[in-house]
Amino acid sequence: MISEDRRLEPQLRRKPFLVTMEVNPPKGTELSELLAAVERTKPWLDAVNVTDGSGAMMRACPLAVAKAVLDAGVDPILQMTCRDRNRLALQADLLGASILGIRNVLLLTGDDPKQGDHPDTKAVFDINSAALMQAAKGLMEGHDLAGKPLKGAPRFCIGAAADPGAKDLAVEMQKFQAKIAAGAQFFQTQAVFDVEAFRRFMAQAKASGRPVLAGILLLKSAKMARYMNEHVWGIHVPDELIARLERAGDLRAECVAIAAELIDAVRDVANGVHLYALGWEELVPDVLTAAGLASASAAARSPRT
Repeated sequence: MISEDRRLEPQLRRKPFLVTMEVNPPKGTELSELLAAVERTKPWLDAVNVTDGSGAMMRACPLAVAKAVLDAGVDPILQMTCRDRNRLALQADLLGASILGIRNVLLLTGDDPKQGDHPDTKAVFDINSAALMQAAKGLMEGHDLAGKPLKGAPRFCIGAAADPGAKDLAVEMQKFQAKIAAGAQFFQTQAVFDVEAFRRFMAQAKASGRPVLAGILLLKSAKMARYMNEHVWGIHVPDELIARLERAGDLRAECVAIAAELIDAVRDVANGVHLYALGWEELVPDVLTAAGLASASAAARSPRT
C-alpha cells in the first residue's frame, strides 16, 4: 500500500502541476507489459488511470487492474462507465473499489457499444455520469441511491471528464458546473490540440477552483491522426501537425517533440497534464523531460532554494 502523501487527493491540493497517464487493461490476463509501463513511468506520475472498456472494447476488469497498479506503488484512478452496468452494479463496484484501497474514480458515461468489438452488445446507461457522481458522493455520506444506510462509508476522490474543444463552450461549461455540483473534485480533458480553445475554456474553468489536467495525446503517425479526426469523438488534430508527422524522418522523435510543445503551451493555465500514451508509454519520460518536467526522484535531488 502506498503512503498517504503519495495519494492523488493531497497532491491535488498542494502540487502546482500534476501528471497522470492512462493505461488500457489487456484483452486477456497478462499484466506484465502494463505493469512494466507503470514501473518505467512512475517516477514522473502522480496517478495512473485504468480505463473501463475504452472504445467499447472488451478488456480485463479495470477494478482488478487498478488493484495491481496500486500494489505496484502507484495511486490508481479507476475509470467507471455507465454503459455496461446498472445503478446496483455501479454502486457495488464503487464499494468494492474502496474495500480494495482504491480511492480515485473517474466517472464517465462511456462509449457506444456499436463502436467496439461486440457491436451487438445491449447498452445499459441506467444513469449518466453526473448521477454516478452523485451516487459516489452519497456513498461517502453513508447511504446508497435508494437512501438506505451503509455499514462503513467509502472515501473517494471523484474525477470527471471535460471537453475544452467543444463546439458550444457555453453548453460545455454548463456540464462542467453540473459535474461539480454532483461532486467532481478534479477534471481530466479530452486531448488538447487547439491551445487557444483550451485557454478560453480555462478562463472560465479556473473560477471553480477544481484542478484541470489537460489531455496530451501521443501522436504515432499521420495515418493515426487522420483516423482520429474521422472516427474519434472530441478530437481534431490540426493539419499542420499531420504535415509534421508526414515529413518526420523519426516518428517517435516527432511524437515526443509535438507532445512536449503542447505541454509547454498549456503549462501556464493548466493544473497538470493527463497523458494518452496509446501503447507508447516508454516515451512518456522523454516527453516530460523535453517539456522541462523533472521526475519526482530528480526533484528530490535538486537543491532547495
